[in-house]
Amino acid sequence: MKNLYNKIKFLTIGVALPSIFLTTGCKKAVELAPPQNKIEASTAYLTDGTATAAVLALYNYGIFGSMGTLQQAITFYGGVSSDELHYNLTSSPEINEIENNLISIGSNAIANLWANAYSELLVANSAITGITQSPSLTSAVRSQLLGEAKFFRAWVNFYLVNYYGGVPLVGAIPLENAYLPRASADAVWTSIIADLRDAQGLLPVTYVGAQKSRVNQLAATALLARVYLYRKDYANAEAQATQVINSGTYTLPTTSNVFINSSTETILQFATPLGTSAFVQSYRNGPNAPATTPPSYTLTSNIANSFEANDNRKTNWVDSAVSGNKFYRINKYKIYTATTANLGNEFNVVLRLAEQYLIRAEARALTGNLSGAAADVNVIRNRAGLGNLTATNSASATALTGAIAQERKVELFGEYGHRWFDLLRTGQANAVLSRLKPNTWNATRSVLFPIPDQQRQLNTSLTQNPGY
Repeated sequence: MKNLYNKIKFLTIGVALPSIFLTTGCKKAVELAPPQNKIEASTAYLTDGTATAAVLALYNYGIFGSMGTLQQAITFYGGVSSDELHYNLTSSPEINEIENNLISIGSNAIANLWANAYSELLVANSAITGITQSPSLTSAVRSQLLGEAKFFRAWVNFYLVNYYGGVPLVGAIPLENAYLPRASADAVWTSIIADLRDAQGLLPVTYVGAQKSRVNQLAATALLARVYLYRKDYANAEAQATQVINSGTYTLPTTSNVFINSSTETILQFATPLGTSAFVQSYRNGPNAPATTPPSYTLTSNIANSFEANDNRKTNWVDSAVSGNKFYRINKYKIYTATTANLGNEFNVVLRLAEQYLIRAEARALTGNLSGAAADVNVIRNRAGLGNLTATNSASATALTGAIAQERKVELFGEYGHRWFDLLRTGQANAVLSRLKPNTWNATRSVLFPIPDQQRQLNTSLTQNPGY
């Protein structure tokens, strides 16, 4: 994994940018060579090695180191927007704005989320163009890399459409992207599904490399299952989740082993250089910090008190301390520090098997297969040390979907904005958050982030979301 990280770090591609020419008077134009840690876009996709280096940039660094901060923003902003996370610091008033659902159109936090997402899309689109046009890549490498690039384009667009609604569907040339209007949300969803379908056909089932840190066919299938669930295409959501569950590739370990980088549950994880998660320093205190010092983000009591008695997810994934008032730290990732001589064993878990059971359970409940839905939920409950659902919880689609929502709440907290998206897609956001944030929640404005004002000043074709 260290070698993969180093390839990502040091072979980042300079994409879609022309060579620079300087002219002075009548002197001959001078062409500047690209920086030594970058590759000319015109030659990047001519060999398997350079093309692989270009695509590996997507996993952590994009163009400007975007992936690490993008993952954090996706997770933290969704967490505080909902009823899941509380921001404890005063150093970033913009995060307090997000938590209160009172985001200003000039918010740098929201602008950076947008910019980092589009940095990733630029790399993905450039890779898709370069790989498609390359005359010299070997067939297996071409297929793998093109599948990875399409997965990433879908992955980023998934978060953009959930946070902002319709967004521009950009290509590989920045100047052509500069004045694109927003596509409809439906068009973005259609693009996501098309990319994931393509990725399924291009990627192998087996992983390239170790520790499931590069996209394979089942990762594309897992994300597609989620997309179909969000789009209320329950038959396809069930079918895709079933492919992952029945593949025999993944099993559910004990909750104490879910977030280590050798976990049998992980479908996709993004590698980190020292084996420490991008989230741990915001979810936990430093090893020498007083036990009563809250970390940057803590779990709300609303979530922490949602666990049933004897649920080992709370035992293994939440811990608490007292600093005036009791606070709850997310304890899914535990390794705060590591060194090159003493690597940690935690990456960033992007997709995992438990979600697939919950996707299939919800899809089954909403298509009338109540017994099948209950069986899937019980797999997750039993792993958590809980008994099967009661007859009351399984008696109707309404009762069962409520039980599934509860399991999602206590299973997926602190991971990539799941709680925020669940409230939005199920139409529960207004009922839940207007009660918890009565002075700041607005049913019209609060459900989408604003299109960054900086972007609208540069591109007058971009319309603003309602209420801003």
